Amino acid sequence: MKLHVINTGFFKLDGGAMFGVVPKVLWSKTNPADGNNLCTWAMRCLLVEMEDRLILIDNGIGDKQDAKFFSHYYLHGEDSLERSLHQKGFSTEDITDNFLTHLHFDHCGGGVRYSKSSSPALEMTFKNAVYWTNKAHWQWATVPNAREKASFLEENILPMEKSGQLSFVDLNDKRIAEGFEFFTVDGHTDKQMIPKIKYKGHTIVFAADLLPSTGHIPLPYVMGYDTRPLITLEEKKKFLEEAVDNKYVIFFEHDPIHECCTLKMTEKGVRLDQTFSLYELG
Repeated sequence: MKLHVINTGFFKLDGGAMFGVVPKVLWSKTNPADGNNLCTWAMRCLLVEMEDRLILIDNGIGDKQDAKFFSHYYLHGEDSLERSLHQKGFSTEDITDNFLTHLHFDHCGGGVRYSKSSSPALEMTFKNAVYWTNKAHWQWATVPNAREKASFLEENILPMEKSGQLSFVDLNDKRIAEGFEFFTVDGHTDKQMIPKIKYKGHTIVFAADLLPSTGHIPLPYVMGYDTRPLITLEEKKKFLEEAVDNKYVIFFEHDPIHECCTLKMTEKGVRLDQTFSLYELG
């Protein structure tokens, strides 16, 4: 197995929304805001190269929404999904599986694109891939509540089913391939899937929106976007303690600077230990 970091660019979100009830004077120490109170966030995906499969975890925001939509999120940076894949020696056609932690637009928008033909229409970005979600989250996303409706965009989601490439994982098994498992959490959104990958003697956890960045490690630092923040607190506490006990390597999807970290227990609870790039694991 080989792991490859796939950077799809940066965007901006309101700092208050990203840190919930935590005061700006505290969260701005790790994630400084601009004049509009916006903080920069990565959209960092992970490519799992196996002997017979190429599994991409999430796929970024994509580029098919209109200018008004993107004006809210200030996309920037030189990276894109296709450019990053090409830099690693792959194309979109090589992807065999696209594992989607959840179906918010910044995690799944890159999986559907406009055709480059003379008559543009929506098409699947990964023509040879199975798109993986789970039945409970699919129902949650396709019949959205008012709070999350703006995050679940039909043009990102429904083409998966129409194409015939959509498949549902078995939530009783929670295994995608040898060395690739996942667990589910419900605080951010219903049945978000968090991958755990055995790699070079380590357990890599793709933290997605359970733990968006190093700035979210302290227990009360919970996003205002979470639908069930008290459940997030319970899930996060359990996960952080498990991560310390098992020496997990946390892989961050949204941290603008740090790809990975380890955690340690302190008198104040679980805190950041070391940060490093994925490739420093050897």
